[in-house]
Amino acid sequence: MTGSEKPRFLLLGSLELAHDALASVAQIGGMIQPTATNRAEFLAECQSEAFSGVEAIFRTYGSARITGLFDEELVAALPKSCRFVCHEGAGYDQIDVAACRAHNIRVSNTPTAVDDATADVTLFLILGALRNLNVSMKTLREGIFRGASGPQGDVKRLPALGHDPQGKVLGILGMGGIGRNVATKARVFGMKVRYHNRNRLSPEEEDGAEYVSFEKLLAESDVLSLNLPLNPKTRHIISAKEFSMMKRGIVVINTARGAVMDEAALVEALDSGIVSSAGLDVFENEPEVHPGLLANDRVMLLPHMGTWTEETETKMEEWALDNVRLALQEGRLKSIVPEQTDMQ
Repeated sequence: MTGSEKPRFLLLGSLELAHDALASVAQIGGMIQPTATNRAEFLAECQSEAFSGVEAIFRTYGSARITGLFDEELVAALPKSCRFVCHEGAGYDQIDVAACRAHNIRVSNTPTAVDDATADVTLFLILGALRNLNVSMKTLREGIFRGASGPQGDVKRLPALGHDPQGKVLGILGMGGIGRNVATKARVFGMKVRYHNRNRLSPEEEDGAEYVSFEKLLAESDVLSLNLPLNPKTRHIISAKEFSMMKRGIVVINTARGAVMDEAALVEALDSGIVSSAGLDVFENEPEVHPGLLANDRVMLLPHMGTWTEETETKMEEWALDNVRLALQEGRLKSIVPEQTDMQ
């Protein structure tokens, strides 16, 4: 790339809302998009030097449908000029951060842009699973009011009574931005908040939440909310052993990443009564959902809708574009991922 050329960035995936921000960044660095429709074509396009001179990449979660995961093979195929991967999303488990480090590529995400929306969905699932609403919602669409009401109703089909959130212990596993947001909103409903984290938070960040051991969190929580990132250390952090440690009748909520929990073990815990109900927005092998979860009326299911609002999607797109802007203009990132803070 000559001194007269603009730095360029590669757009992987589509932006739906932040059009003005995209146009602004495109003026700083000439934007290009791949023509590939699958991973093999994308790798071939990389090797053809079609992306020569690209310094930064903007990628969406959905772009993996074309490129596949950002693993060692893909990272190694990127042009040598590429130094930044700006991911539009808080979770970045699609990206091999270690491989990026090995190729001197820095990675960013959009950490706080998703906090409110994801916490809102978490509270929706907590309330729905506690109140056992999914059963009657299902029967209502089958033409049976509350499962059994009316002169022809079968009392055996009445849903089990739910539970109020007031006074219940909410255990939060992963007290980052989303976890703290969930805690704040759960207190409005009178829930007692406990949490476990790799490191205890400051008193200001705890805001009254009680720090407990992992074992105590499992043993004493009425509701367990999973709000931790997915990485090799957290994959299946909740599995058969952990379910055996839980209070019988616990409600389990997952709005983090599906693979932080062993879905097969959850199905067994539901069948045995250890888990009374669950609320899930994420799944281990998305878009596939374990058939045992689909068949269980006591599980509220959402198809990864945690950030599915115009406001949050706009914030995420603008945040990721801010990272691209800083990368091209100043050679740094607004929100480099924690594993690479020493590279900033």
